[in-house]
Amino acid sequence: MFSIGDFARHGQVSVRMLRHYDAVGLLRPAKVDPASGYRFYTAAQLARLNRIVALKELGFTLEQVGRMLDPGPEPGELRGMLALRRAELEQRIAADRSRLTEVEARLRIIEKEGAMPDQDVVIKSLPAVRVAESTGVAAGFEPAAIGPVIRPLFQELWERVTAADIAVAGPAIAYYREQEDGAVAVHACVPVNVEPDAAPGFSIVDLPAQDRVATTIHRGSVDGIGASWQALGRWVEDNGYRTAAPVREVTLEWTPDPAGWVTELQEPIVSR
Repeated sequence: MFSIGDFARHGQVSVRMLRHYDAVGLLRPAKVDPASGYRFYTAAQLARLNRIVALKELGFTLEQVGRMLDPGPEPGELRGMLALRRAELEQRIAADRSRLTEVEARLRIIEKEGAMPDQDVVIKSLPAVRVAESTGVAAGFEPAAIGPVIRPLFQELWERVTAADIAVAGPAIAYYREQEDGAVAVHACVPVNVEPDAAPGFSIVDLPAQDRVATTIHRGSVDGIGASWQALGRWVEDNGYRTAAPVREVTLEWTPDPAGWVTELQEPIVSR
């Protein structure tokens, strides 16, 4: 038999927790010394302890755990429940990391407030361009909403264009349109030189020419692209313009490391 301390060490829990499990009737000691009151446990009780801890980590209350323990889930069922819980936790961690990235990007924008803008802005015209396009819908313009939509759109578009044996004729383009309900239509595009016949899984459309477009270059991951967009927006307003049409993001350079990305921001403008 194990003393309560040794059993806690083998079971990787605290002595305090074992005493609590005893008090609520989840895991009674195999033996209690009547003279000293010391608790003793057997190795066989580790199996019950493992189930208690696993079910608790799945989010069940101790009262619910007690009802589930007798006879209790089979090992295969318990593994499935734990795998589901792990997936939920991984999703939560990913969401928290995404929010942290957004907060850090917003803090960098705040830190630059009042400083001289370092964005070089060039006004130019854009010719019409024919693109293969896939579209989706995001809940809003925040990166946490756009990212999970635009990334698979581009992946699927690339695979379908390749499967259709269509050559890509230029850098990838993304643009966005706000919908009446506040959602955002997300457009993932690649330039092509083909007739606008129906294609499997995507459309062939012509993006119109633009006479006057304010452009700037963003270098690095798109996680920090908000600062560049805000700087461009301030430039547009400070120079007496307003936005005339949906803006575009054009990927001039793509590398496996996002730090090497080069994106041109294109904002069509007209005089106010």
